[in-house]
Amino acid sequence: MALPSLRGVSLTIGMAAFVGSAMIGIGVTGGCSDDASSSESTEASASGTGGSGAAGSGSASSGSGDGGAGGASSSSSNASSSSSASSSSSASSGGGGDPEPVRFVGNITTSGQIEGNFLKYWNQITPENESKWDAVEPQRDRMNWSKTDAIYKFAKDNKIPFKWHTFVWGGQQPRWIEGLPRNEQAEEVEELIREVCTRYPDMEMIDVVNEPPPHTRPATMDALGGAGASGYDWIVKAFQLARQYCPKSILILNDYNTIEFGNDNNNIINIARKVKEAGAPIDAIGCQAHGTGNMPVATIKGFLDKITSETGLPIYITEYDLNIADDQRQKQVMEEQFTMFWNHENIKGITLWGYVYGTTWVKDSGLIKNGQPRPAMQWLMDFLGK
Repeated sequence: MALPSLRGVSLTIGMAAFVGSAMIGIGVTGGCSDDASSSESTEASASGTGGSGAAGSGSASSGSGDGGAGGASSSSSNASSSSSASSSSSASSGGGGDPEPVRFVGNITTSGQIEGNFLKYWNQITPENESKWDAVEPQRDRMNWSKTDAIYKFAKDNKIPFKWHTFVWGGQQPRWIEGLPRNEQAEEVEELIREVCTRYPDMEMIDVVNEPPPHTRPATMDALGGAGASGYDWIVKAFQLARQYCPKSILILNDYNTIEFGNDNNNIINIARKVKEAGAPIDAIGCQAHGTGNMPVATIKGFLDKITSETGLPIYITEYDLNIADDQRQKQVMEEQFTMFWNHENIKGITLWGYVYGTTWVKDSGLIKNGQPRPAMQWLMDFLGK
């Protein structure tokens, strides 16, 4: 599957099935749900996901209702030719317009492992927890690259895009950073970005800032410039450092509830516009898309269209899951929402947040249960022509 050139790096995605039940170890002991003790856990309650096992559970923003209401035709544009569709994206990516968006349907590591069947289903990978700052540098200046080395190598060996998640975030940051003087905090952030970009120079995408206020407040905010003239000078600085050291990568501002609730939608738009005006080389908006199970497709699309029109930036769906226990209901919502995502001209890639039932961050969102695909997974693979 040929992809657009990414700042001079030619990419090809291998879609051959990688069959087998064995998992590829990356040196992680035990399972780890995403952000179990930090702010992305708050995301579940904020989004209304909360791990409920009820059919159709999910967030209920004002004006939202049954996930079927306002839904797009479930098969209005089948993606059986999706292997070639990945090269169809050519929109400007903002931030100077150099990195071109990459089209894919990806997933994450599973309890610290890469499933042996990963390439059978997905053509992009994001480490769930392994690339977060507290995992990479649990002690100051003592880096642990073993997990990210393995995931990055897997991506490069199989010619699929790799996304770093994340540089600056108020969750899963090492505790030692909190007590440092501001000048040392700033030095440590730059050191992290520099070392990551030096070690992994061909990362296709980076979540540079994840879940900005009011959702989380990084310990390094003031050290990076605080509010400043733009109101978000610390975000501007983070993106400038990322562009300086990772010139080939697509730089993403990632957040949750951006396509579920009006206030959060307005917030991400406001931040993106202000930091762009202040010189931040932001290339795309990441919309996590947890907790959309009860939302009408028309509502979600309206929020996506608003981000598109008011920021001018491409969008990535970065952490999609459907915590719906009822198989047929999950399939129905997947058909409606995923079809809309795939057909939306400004969505350049979709990453699902786990797929093995019982290991996903949000309960009941798994798509393969007891080794067998649930109906939503069967539909998705048919839709993608796999």
